[in-house]
Amino acid sequence: MKKYIFLLFLSLSLIACEKEIAIDYHDAMPRYVVEGSITPRGTTVRISYTQSMNEAHKASDIDNAKVTITTDDGTVETIPYDDEGYYRSDFFGRPGITYQLDVYLGEHHFSSTSTMHQMPMVTSFRLVRRKMIAENYIFGDVRVQDIPNEENWYYLHVYRNNVGYRWAVMKDDTNPNKVLQHMFGFDREGSSDGVKEGDELYVSVRAIDKAAYDYLYSMEQMNNTGTNPIYNFTGGCLGYFTAYSSMGYGIIYHEEDVEDE
Repeated sequence: MKKYIFLLFLSLSLIACEKEIAIDYHDAMPRYVVEGSITPRGTTVRISYTQSMNEAHKASDIDNAKVTITTDDGTVETIPYDDEGYYRSDFFGRPGITYQLDVYLGEHHFSSTSTMHQMPMVTSFRLVRRKMIAENYIFGDVRVQDIPNEENWYYLHVYRNNVGYRWAVMKDDTNPNKVLQHMFGFDREGSSDGVKEGDELYVSVRAIDKAAYDYLYSMEQMNNTGTNPIYNFTGGCLGYFTAYSSMGYGIIYHEEDVEDE
């Protein structure tokens, strides 16, 4: 039984149910959550507490941590806290470099490493219609040119009108060095929750390393396994750190543009 709800970069979908279900859970001590990223544009880290299921307020920001980024050549950068609740810096990442994020909070020390890969290339993002039994369903077909001559992992996040809508991870073991495909299910055509005429859809594709992939894949499997995601940090905190480069592709949903398959 999950004892806490904590915010990550990812959007989780809630499913409504008419039957009222009594959930038996037990409170536990709050834990730290660290969410960190370094990109070609800079570094961002958020540090918070988990939120108990019986509390309505959002997780608290932590403003007294020492946060550093260390490169594999020994360069150390301290990441300052800002008034928006983040530790931020213009210190940017470069492909091929491994970065270590260290967070010091009193007697606690949390650490994670990540290696930045080359920028991915999104070759197409289109909408397709598939008939399943007696209903039509809309899918988002994303194609990514695999970065050649290396093992790669990707995180894909679709935004609908600037709000997180669907996400997934994939690796290049099925079609290395060639075009990779992922199909996102966008609900039944015409449903109240489905995409509608004029919706803005944007897919962001990140090239991530294996450690970030393993963490995000374990999150994908949570509903099937009934377990928490694997740890990405030493020291016992929740959350994950990733160095990545990304590319995006945006389209507008028009029913007449949906391709039948």
